[in-house]
Amino acid sequence: MIQLDEKTYFYLLFIIPVMIVLFVLFQIWKKRAQRKFSDPTLLKRLTPERSTFKATLKLILLLLGITFMTLALVNPKMGTKLETVKREGLDIVFAVDVSKSMLAEDIAPNRLDKAKRLVSEIINQLASDRIGIIAYAGQAFPQLPLTTDYGAAKMFLQNMNTDMLSSQGTAIDQAVNLATNYYDDGETNRVLFIISDGEDHSEGDITRSVDEATKENIRIFTVGVGTAKGGPIPLKRNGVVESFLRDREGEVVITRMNEQTLRDIANDGNGEYISGENTEQAVSFIRDQLNRIDKTEFEAKQFAEFKDQFQWFLGAALLFLFLDIFVLDRKTKWLKKLNLFNENEQ
Repeated sequence: MIQLDEKTYFYLLFIIPVMIVLFVLFQIWKKRAQRKFSDPTLLKRLTPERSTFKATLKLILLLLGITFMTLALVNPKMGTKLETVKREGLDIVFAVDVSKSMLAEDIAPNRLDKAKRLVSEIINQLASDRIGIIAYAGQAFPQLPLTTDYGAAKMFLQNMNTDMLSSQGTAIDQAVNLATNYYDDGETNRVLFIISDGEDHSEGDITRSVDEATKENIRIFTVGVGTAKGGPIPLKRNGVVESFLRDREGEVVITRMNEQTLRDIANDGNGEYISGENTEQAVSFIRDQLNRIDKTEFEAKQFAEFKDQFQWFLGAALLFLFLDIFVLDRKTKWLKKLNLFNENEQ
């Protein structure tokens, strides 16, 4: 397991393409200036010890030195020991709707991005709870098993999109059924968040699914994203709207949030319905609700004893910079004899 202390130093790597461009431009200028000064054949005779390869080698060494120096500033740390620790918290699963209707922009920037932001902000409020993620549309698919690695959870969350599931539609019952089997067998307090616009096209019995979940000691909270007025579903290419989703009759589909469905699920699931329109208010309400639920103890594995690794990168950087100083523009005698780069040709 690796941790990075100062990720902002990665911006220093932008120096590398700038230096490469400047080097290429300088070489072009130098060749043009040499042609004005003398004939290329005569110039080779006047400067027989000049190496055409050494300049590129010096640049490579310098760029390697900058790269490793940047990594040293970032200061990677490596976990050297995996420990099992006792923690207290909840088992929380987020079921995120990734159907096409979540592309509607009746709530900025669109429903799916709003849903991902809400989940990310909720995760920021957690301390020692285990979290899992489910994506669902016409079917439900597990994205992340229960874990205390919030960084990994956010990475999986940001990669979710409406193209990840081939089966379209919205089957909330499938998400609830999957979540019912998602938790460990331990006696932990379990919470399921359904983040959706409330449209449900499934043929299953959502009430039965919710009842089965409550029997497994799962409390279901629903978070609504979207508006009752609704909006069309844009079809984009490279971020530009080309058209809108149409039905079989050629009419533009208008998708509206079904708040009542979400309220009914929350009521049957011993939870609460939360409007996701105002992110700050929604997250604050959810934090208060979670704080009221008793925490239970569970075991979790995590890396410990993280040790600094910057010294290896610093050493490599100094080595490359040291070599760059001692690489001269003249040909090296023993390399000249080998003629690896055809530099002896006249």
